[in-house]
Amino acid sequence: MAIGTCIIELSIPAAHSLKEKRRVLKSIIARIQNEFNVSIAEVGSNDVWQSATLGVACVSNGANHVHSTLAKVINMIEKSRFDVEVVDYKIEML
Repeated sequence: MAIGTCIIELSIPAAHSLKEKRRVLKSIIARIQNEFNVSIAEVGSNDVWQSATLGVACVSNGANHVHSTLAKVINMIEKSRFDVEVVDYKIEML
């Protein structure tokens, strides 16, 4: 069994309120859960309008599959959301 986690730091420059930030994050989280079947949640920067920290976890039989899935999650956020910038990310295998 392989377990992988990923912390993703996001910048949301168009958000001018927590309500706008939550709308953007809710959309990202729902799409990632539906497409990749991973666990994802906002885990930091909760009260900051223009930044967010997402935590993603994936469990599978193979470490390569876990790492590939987490990389695809990051790539999807970068390619499909023009209103969000991935500032940094860290993938860790357990």
